[in-house]
Amino acid sequence: MMGYYILIGAIALVSWLVSSKLKSKFKFYSKVHLQNGMSGAEIAEKMLADHGIRDVKVVSTPGMLTDHYNPKNKTVNLSEGVYNQRNAAAAAVSAHEVGHAVQHAQAYEWLGMRSKLVPIVSVTSSMSMWVVFGGLALGAAAGVGLGYWVAIAGLVMMGLATLFSFVTLPVEYDASNRALAWLKNKNVVTPEEYKGSEDALKWAARTYLVAAIGSLATLVYWGLQVFGGRD
Repeated sequence: MMGYYILIGAIALVSWLVSSKLKSKFKFYSKVHLQNGMSGAEIAEKMLADHGIRDVKVVSTPGMLTDHYNPKNKTVNLSEGVYNQRNAAAAAVSAHEVGHAVQHAQAYEWLGMRSKLVPIVSVTSSMSMWVVFGGLALGAAAGVGLGYWVAIAGLVMMGLATLFSFVTLPVEYDASNRALAWLKNKNVVTPEEYKGSEDALKWAARTYLVAAIGSLATLVYWGLQVFGGRD
């Protein structure tokens, strides 16, 4: 178990460092005010209109960095610090979330795959660790009996969560690429503002990368615990 605690500690540390860096970047770029004077909501609405998307609403949602696109009710949800603000950080976030709406409208394959995994992972991810623990307690490391198959079931659940994490990566990177391309091609931001938006989105993407690597590392660790005791 000591190895697991070290692994989790290392992942948590890296995740905290990246998250802290992301927050500092957004705080910094929140001070880079847009010359066009547009708010995050206005930028989102313009990007939707430019892509011919008229059935998606832009709404405000409470919290910080709680921005997301909801494909079920077709809403671009912008946090309070983005919806009304007129800076490079708000431009980056709002355009990124609309990037997901564009993916949805254009039936982007990776987004479709991710959406199919959501209901499965939402149920299995919280159970997987306990199922693996249960299997190991029943003697899974010996490679025989009920415990082994219980542990295998737990690893499958854990594997689905890992798959979800990696499927999320192209979805997030593509949304950022769409956002940045639109911001640049439509001259919504100045070159300086664009650099700020690009840097902010890069750090946002790194949080997903760290999460995916952490999920894979956890899966490999417990896989070794289950299969490691076998001859």
